[in-house]
Amino acid sequence: MPLINSKEMLKLAHEGKYAIGAFNVNNMEIVQGIIEGAKKENSAVILQASAGARKYSNPIYLRKLVEAAVEESNLPIVLHLDHGDSFETCKQCIDDGFTSVMIDGSHYPFEKNIELTKRVVEYAHERGVTVEAELGQLAGIEDDVNVSAEDATFTDPDQAVEFVERTGVDSLAIAIGTSHGAYKFAGEARLDFARLEKITNLLPGFPLVLHGASSVPQQLVQMCNSFGGDIPGAKGVPEEMLRDASKFGVCKINVDTDLRLAMTAAIRKVLIENPAEFDPRKYLAPGRDAIAQLVAHKLRIFGASGSAAKLMK
Repeated sequence: MPLINSKEMLKLAHEGKYAIGAFNVNNMEIVQGIIEGAKKENSAVILQASAGARKYSNPIYLRKLVEAAVEESNLPIVLHLDHGDSFETCKQCIDDGFTSVMIDGSHYPFEKNIELTKRVVEYAHERGVTVEAELGQLAGIEDDVNVSAEDATFTDPDQAVEFVERTGVDSLAIAIGTSHGAYKFAGEARLDFARLEKITNLLPGFPLVLHGASSVPQQLVQMCNSFGGDIPGAKGVPEEMLRDASKFGVCKINVDTDLRLAMTAAIRKVLIENPAEFDPRKYLAPGRDAIAQLVAHKLRIFGASGSAAKLMK
C-alpha cells in the first residue's frame, strides 16, 4: 500500500487506547530495523525525519529508503517531518512527498504559534497531509532541539483547546514532564498525568503526542559503557508510564534516543570483541538487528501490535 497520512491511524489508536510508535530515521539500517520490528508485530508505523536527518542523509536518499520500506513491507506507513521549524521547511517536505509534518512553534508566543501553525495546516490540508503542532516546551537536547530546563513549560489545558480550535491541527504534542535526550530525570521519574487527563477530557477524541519518550533501557546503557562508552546517569521514561499515557489520549509516542543506544551498543560490542573487523556490514547488521528487536518490544508496550490489520480492512 502507498504512504498514508496519520489521520485514520491516530483515530483508530485513540479508539483502541494504544499508541503508534514514531521512530526517527537517519540511514538505511535504521529504516530496515524499524520495519523489521514493525513486521514482527504487524504494526502500523510512523517513520519520522528531523531537519538534521534530512541534512545528513540527503532528502532524496531518505525518501527513496522510505519508499523501499513501503514496497517491501506492505505496512501502513506515515512519512513524518519531526520538529519542522518554519513554514518553508514544512512546505518543502510536503512538496517532497511527506504525508505528515510537524510545525514546532512552541518557542514562540501563543498567538504567533497559532498564526504559524494555521498557515502550515492550510497548505498541508489542501494536499491531503496531516499536521502535528506543539504547545508547551520540553527540556533537553536531541538533534536540532535544545531547550534548557529553565525555558521548559508544561502545556496549559485551556490553551490547548483554544489552540486546536483556532488552528485546525490534526494532533498536538504536549509537555507533561518528558524531555529530549538520554538524561530525562535526575531523580524519580514523574509525569503529570493529572494534566494529561484534563487535556484529554477537554479534547475528547483528539490525538495527543508524547515527545521525549525514550525509556533509555539500562541494559543498553550498561552495554554501551561496558564496551568503551561513557554514558553515566542516563535515565528515561519508565515503560509502564508510556502504556498508561496511551490510555489517556496519547496516540503517537516518539522514540529516537533508544534507537541510537541500541545500535551503538551492538556496534561497540562487535568492534571491541573483534578489533580486526573493518567490514561495515559485520557491525551494521547487528546494529540493525538490535533496532528491530527494540522496535518490536516498543510496539508491544504501546499496544500497537496488530494495528496494521485494522488499517487495511
